[in-house]
Amino acid sequence: MRHASPLIAALVFLGLAATASAQNPVEITSDQFVMNEDAREAVFTGNVVVVHPVVTVWAPKVVATYGEGGTSDIETFEASGGNVRLKTKDQDATGDRAVYTPGDQLLRLTGNVTVVSASGTVNATELVVNLATNVSTFTSSGGGRVTGVFTSQ
Repeated sequence: MRHASPLIAALVFLGLAATASAQNPVEITSDQFVMNEDAREAVFTGNVVVVHPVVTVWAPKVVATYGEGGTSDIETFEASGGNVRLKTKDQDATGDRAVYTPGDQLLRLTGNVTVVSASGTVNATELVVNLATNVSTFTSSGGGRVTGVFTSQ
């Protein structure tokens, strides 16, 4: 069925649908929301905030695209606009753009990436998190280097 709740579509885009429940609702707020079924995309713009019990995402714009299977066939979730933030209980990450692709379970945070946790801070051009293997890879480009400052606990 192609017609599904835009909120359900957004939850799937975030990879959070499996953990969302009536006891753990996901709230998405923005200045505007447009669902374009012909383009197969849901677009949240203006001060977008996605609140889930384990992660909060802030971005100027969030676009989710889905395939022929409708909103249960998510192809990409993109938070963009130059001021993207993902915060969990243990980490706070910022960058210019975040893209999640459920097909390969990769989350890419690019552009001026900073990740802060209790153990320190890492800065890079790009962070790729493989959610299937729980491996995070920081890289830099343009002659820059990945930098980290770590503290002992």
